[in-house]
Amino acid sequence: MPEPGGRTLLGFDHGKKKIGVAVGQTVTGTARALQSLSARDGQPDWDRVAALLAEWRPDALVVGRPLYLTGDVSATTAAAERFARRLHGRFGLPVHLMDERLSSQAARRLGDGKDTDIDAQSARIILQDWLDEHR
Repeated sequence: MPEPGGRTLLGFDHGKKKIGVAVGQTVTGTARALQSLSARDGQPDWDRVAALLAEWRPDALVVGRPLYLTGDVSATTAAAERFARRLHGRFGLPVHLMDERLSSQAARRLGDGKDTDIDAQSARIILQDWLDEHR
């Protein structure tokens, strides 16, 4: 649950089949993986998203913005940006985009073959990077 005095944020790693979710706090400056949500063509069960928002009561949301290593945008960039706009439109919370280049590879390395939720770990990395950048 949210800590008094700090800002709580939820982070999302948007994907076509799964959307990773993480939670973070500005008081501690740390993020942790929560879970992955199933998605159909990039669309989550919006009721499940609403339940997470009701549980964690975040002040803002952070969505990973996938880019090529060169910084160029792609179809996945547009899909993540669309998801971010839908989050804002449905829930009225501020939504920040965060460059997520290499977050999935980093999450896989951290998992190191263990039974790890790669999508939730990617969301944690994205959110942790945002927290580190905004200290």
